[in-house]
Amino acid sequence: MSDHSITLPKAEQFDSKTTSRLGFSAAVVGIVGLIIAAIYGFRATHDVLLAKQFAFSALFGFLFFFTILAGSLFWVILHHATDAAWSVVVRRQMENLASLMPYLAIFFIPLVLFRTTIWEWINVNPEHDPVFASKTWYFYPVIAGVKIPLFWIRSVFYFAFFTFFARTFRSHSAAQDATGDIKHSLKMRTKSYRALPFFALSITFAGIDWIMALNYKWYSTMWGVYIFAGSALSSMAVLILVITGLRKLGYLQVVNMEHYHIMGKFLLVFSIFWAYIGFSQYMLIWYANIPEETEYFLLRNTESWNTLNITLVVGHFFIPFLMLLFRFVKKIPTVLSWIAIWILCMHFLDIYIIVLPNIHTTGFAPHILDLICPITIGSFLIVAFLYEVGKRSLFPARDPRLVESLKLTN
Repeated sequence: MSDHSITLPKAEQFDSKTTSRLGFSAAVVGIVGLIIAAIYGFRATHDVLLAKQFAFSALFGFLFFFTILAGSLFWVILHHATDAAWSVVVRRQMENLASLMPYLAIFFIPLVLFRTTIWEWINVNPEHDPVFASKTWYFYPVIAGVKIPLFWIRSVFYFAFFTFFARTFRSHSAAQDATGDIKHSLKMRTKSYRALPFFALSITFAGIDWIMALNYKWYSTMWGVYIFAGSALSSMAVLILVITGLRKLGYLQVVNMEHYHIMGKFLLVFSIFWAYIGFSQYMLIWYANIPEETEYFLLRNTESWNTLNITLVVGHFFIPFLMLLFRFVKKIPTVLSWIAIWILCMHFLDIYIIVLPNIHTTGFAPHILDLICPITIGSFLIVAFLYEVGKRSLFPARDPRLVESLKLTN
């Protein structure tokens, strides 16, 4: 694997002083947001309508970042499973993003506290609802007269899975920085094969438990894939922004326009994939015309929600699709970063349309908490990322495929 025609770059350490202002600002915004959210949360204990708004805004913010971090782990797993070379120089930032899952898990606590407001099925007596009675085995099966809280057991498993594998991959990757031992690459490849099916199951059932179960009467067999498509796309957009930000600070000059070209290709591919899955889900539900399935789209094609839905289709697919078709666009970091920001805005809208119509059934009704909750979570994740990114080299400096990555051509 050695190549004497190219000089291997040395490991790069991130100096947190270069972003101290950003870290401080994010911490201040996060604390202020947390105080405001806590005030609303306290008031919500005496106000049913405010409790619903607070709970669903918190869920909306949580899901937006959960999908991004879960998607980051997908890219790490895919890198090792396919033994990819191109992504070696950007892989460490995928690992850093995926490793933020334990920090995000803290923001699941408000959802647990407001669980009876968020998930209606918790309050339903199966003896009075035959639809729910046929699904209780999924939420809490009764074995020998004992209710098994399967919903909460699965929720714990999701966090455990994403945290364990994200930290394991990064741990091996960092250990290889010190020793250069190829055994770490082989171990990560082996673990990726084990992680891949569990990843598919985890993101699918997390989508069913935390989102589809908001309306326990509704179901879609394509829901898990739809959530995955948005996760992979949005996490690639965040990766592009992180890489571009580090390059502007003078780091990661080993990342060249060929790497951007591939990241742009993935943006294009997953924009198409998201649209394909979204359209397939809509078409199959429309064609079957089963009331238990159509109510999801009936609600979101009503009043002002329909306007947002049309905006989502145009903005999430047609605009990035047309822009990313051009080769040169994918090789200009500034332009690609603006497209990545646009895609993240559309992912924000996508999660909003998924969650908030459950409490605003007559149309779009924005509330300040819809901004405060995601901004607060995002601010603390930025602080955590800046803390984590300085602990290790910014790229795997002794990965055996580093040379191939540096000599990448499309």
